[in-house]
Amino acid sequence: MSHSTDRYAQRGVSSTKEEVHAVVDKLDRGLFPGAFCKIGIDQLTGDPDKCNIIHADGSGTKSTLAYLHYRETGDPSAFRKTAQDSIVMNLDDLLCVGATEGILLSSTVNRNARNLPGEALAELISGTESFLSTLREQGVGIHSGGGETADVGDLTPTVTVDSCAVAVMRREEVIDNATIHPGLAIVGLASAGQANYETFENSGIGSNGLTSARHDLLCRHYYDQYPETCDAQTNPELLYCGPYKMEDALPGSTLTVGEALLSPTRTYAPVIRRLLAEQRPSIRGLVHCSGGGQTKCLRFGSEVHFIKDDFLPIPPIFHAIESASGTSIKEMFRVYNMGHRMEIYCFPEAAKQIIALSESFGIPAKVIGRTEKTRRKDGANHLSIEHAGTTLEYAIGE
Repeated sequence: MSHSTDRYAQRGVSSTKEEVHAVVDKLDRGLFPGAFCKIGIDQLTGDPDKCNIIHADGSGTKSTLAYLHYRETGDPSAFRKTAQDSIVMNLDDLLCVGATEGILLSSTVNRNARNLPGEALAELISGTESFLSTLREQGVGIHSGGGETADVGDLTPTVTVDSCAVAVMRREEVIDNATIHPGLAIVGLASAGQANYETFENSGIGSNGLTSARHDLLCRHYYDQYPETCDAQTNPELLYCGPYKMEDALPGSTLTVGEALLSPTRTYAPVIRRLLAEQRPSIRGLVHCSGGGQTKCLRFGSEVHFIKDDFLPIPPIFHAIESASGTSIKEMFRVYNMGHRMEIYCFPEAAKQIIALSESFGIPAKVIGRTEKTRRKDGANHLSIEHAGTTLEYAIGE
């Protein structure tokens, strides 16, 4: 089978969402146009010193992994991990504007009730409440505002899990990524391992790129048994074309392939909460490497050349995906976090203290790169990634 330069796109998914940005980038960008999330005036209290953030995201196709696990084993508990995925994909975006308290979360579950019965739904709901409680124990001010469960078998053959988070914060406390400029250190916080506030080893996969990860790693058995988890418009050669079953060992890891794929998305909220309390004057920006993987940074700051040349060790899950699929390394860095999912843009002299703070939570961190003045004649941001003796170049729209 020949390998495309962009297997993600062939599966009906965009890693860069250029068609979305072509529309939304022309809309009102809010009070802080360069911030990670859109920030509006405070419509809730009318306080001119405050602002509102409303953010919506979800677990994406990661919910399909929990569905497969449930159908194969009869064990619905994996949906608790899906609940965490949906929450963290909202919460960790909010962290990037400095919101760590006063957060209200609502969850929406769309399901096919025939394929996802009550016992699985119960795990999603109780998993949400349990994870929010754990976050509060870590000092993160997040609470449940309820949610909605919709039985929509005509829309989804399995289940989708989404959330919406609302926060009110003081304008003076906002992290504005417009202040990312040349001369900064980039500190990356590891996505894999086990933080001291976690009860499990994490593969680092997060919740981005799971459409490709699932099909590139898992074998034809799942296509034959669970056709409801596939898009009929996708070339069948790209569906469940990998070498593994979920119970197989992941090469180079203590986890099985299923455990690695189901690893719930790590939140960095306890770390960022402390970081903002102790190092706020040194921080110029925060970037959650979600959609777009390691190229997410390109949308922030101006006239910046991002250089990433000293990555944390790439976790086994990403090596397995690359090996099984033949995906180009350039696409791997565009789709996946490749070992760190949170980036802190800081003055170089603060990097050592930030790394120590992260490591005090059991999360490895290091200076993975720096920012310099753009080299492009048009002044646009661009990114250079150094990997295995090769330089990979990225820019928006290229």
